[in-house]
Amino acid sequence: MWDRHVLPRIGGLRLRELTPQVLERFRGELAAAGVGLAAQRRSLVIVQGILQRAVEWGYIPSNPARVVRKPAGRRRHVVRPMAPVVVEQMRSHLLAGGDLRSATLVSVLAYAGVRPGEALALTFGDVRERTILVERSVSLGEVKATKTGRVRSVRLLPSLADDLREWRAACGGPSDATLVFPARRGGPWSQHDWRNWVRGCFRRAATAAGVEGARAYDLRHSFCSLLLYEGRTIVEVARQAGHAPSMSLDTYQHVMDELEGAERVPADEQIRRARARLVPVSYPLSAVRESDRAGDGANSVVVPPSPPSDSNRKPLHYK
Repeated sequence: MWDRHVLPRIGGLRLRELTPQVLERFRGELAAAGVGLAAQRRSLVIVQGILQRAVEWGYIPSNPARVVRKPAGRRRHVVRPMAPVVVEQMRSHLLAGGDLRSATLVSVLAYAGVRPGEALALTFGDVRERTILVERSVSLGEVKATKTGRVRSVRLLPSLADDLREWRAACGGPSDATLVFPARRGGPWSQHDWRNWVRGCFRRAATAAGVEGARAYDLRHSFCSLLLYEGRTIVEVARQAGHAPSMSLDTYQHVMDELEGAERVPADEQIRRARARLVPVSYPLSAVRESDRAGDGANSVVVPPSPPSDSNRKPLHYK
């Protein structure tokens, strides 16, 4: 945002030259250049944060960006949670290609409701008996605090617990301190790794499941929908998701309306029903590549292995 929008337009001005009028004109230039509302808002937020530091350090008496009206940060689209059967179709596609790592990552995103950065920061020690501890997030290749700066725990559904145990065994039983989804060199994924995974593995799996235009973040909404489907209150859903109840209500009100009067089904039962509808997928555990065990985020597509003999086949997930 800084390099593309801010620096070329106002980067050469002195701090005292950044008046509210100049910043209003800056916003107008962004709009005239066709910059989206979200990018306009983020650019102004960056400028405001910089100028606030200038105030704190005594360079300017007040922050001129605070009085500049910013575009509303409201949600521009209705969330469409993926049903468990769609999630399982995606996982089935990934498992058929021997990509156990990606299938497990899809499970964590869809059935724990964590943010992508939070999923990539999980260690095996964070996966406890009945809950998953969420206290870190990966951002730009570094492990930092969560988006809200708070620590929370989310329910560990039995089906997801099975998936994580299977993935840990396939990785050779690493220690509790090991990242569940490390990058190739053992550290956290970079932004480049994540983008490549979304554009490659995730989108191909979504297309195979008949879902076009899906975002990896939509899997998080699937978990919240599962909780609402089993009758959880919006306060409980918000606590699991890690944001305010008012935001949860605004985001999932249309989901709640759709579920009015529907049968209440436990979340794990919904997952097991979806898995029972799919054809069992089997492949040898040795088919998991060494690079996948190390978490190669940039090259996570696995070539399907040759059909093994029956004596070496290990059924996965669907029993």
